[in-house]
Amino acid sequence: MIPSPVRTAIFPVAGLGTRFLPATKATPKELLPVIDTPLIQFAIDEAREAGVERMVFVSHPSKTAIERHVRADADLIETLRARGKARIAEALEAAALDEDEHEVEFTMQHEQRGLGHAVLCARDLVLPGPVAVLLPDDLILSKPGCLTQMVEAYGRTGAGHMVAAMDVTPETVSRYGVLDPVGQEGAITRARGMVEKPAAEKAPSLKAVVGRYILDPAIFETLASQGPGAHDEIQLTDAIARDTERLGLAGFAFSGRRYDCGSKAGMLEATLAVASRDPDYAEVLAEWRAEAALPIAAE
Repeated sequence: MIPSPVRTAIFPVAGLGTRFLPATKATPKELLPVIDTPLIQFAIDEAREAGVERMVFVSHPSKTAIERHVRADADLIETLRARGKARIAEALEAAALDEDEHEVEFTMQHEQRGLGHAVLCARDLVLPGPVAVLLPDDLILSKPGCLTQMVEAYGRTGAGHMVAAMDVTPETVSRYGVLDPVGQEGAITRARGMVEKPAAEKAPSLKAVVGRYILDPAIFETLASQGPGAHDEIQLTDAIARDTERLGLAGFAFSGRRYDCGSKAGMLEATLAVASRDPDYAEVLAEWRAEAALPIAAE
């Protein structure tokens, strides 16, 4: 296998998950499951598939459960095997990061100071070269994975920063960072910058940025000198925009479907999508569809 030019993936996982309280009072939102797979696992598997060597998790001291999930638990695996649950033990072992194959680092973001600050917290832990940033809240179901697609396209763009992009509607564009495009080459949108959450009438395009990035390492210097932006936080979008003139910016139209699992509706949608792909749930979904089609009885 040809080594990936993107050797490090950063996972910002320090957020409080307030939209899912009370579920996230004790359970980190990144460990909320889509059926039986935590959100963070989808992101980890995506990074592994893309050939990433080092995984850096920017977490919070209150979220120790994430590290327990990420690392192998030899005692639990041994207990499961001793109880005749070999298949579950194998699945658990496969999900954990094997530190003979991947380097695993954790660092803490003690204050909620924005996505840009979270990325900056990983600065001293990244390997040389461009770095990937994956937001587990954005679940992207695709084969190959979104990050694999981006890594394969990255070298061809000549741009220092690449962001995953998708087309949205005028009604929803104000929820996203949006590319200010200057040209289109297949799946690549060349951009002169980004606008954060513009009103529909002021949006430069309908090309929305979602939670996958490949960033030139110069991003760390830019973030280090970045003042607070919206919500008094250090915004990654602002730093990328500052770098665009000298490094270039490309949006990548990935194949696959993105689900906003930072929202309850998106989490439900993702769960239904994953369930619909598994024949084990076909009967349950068929019954639900049949019941949903029945008229609502008058009270």
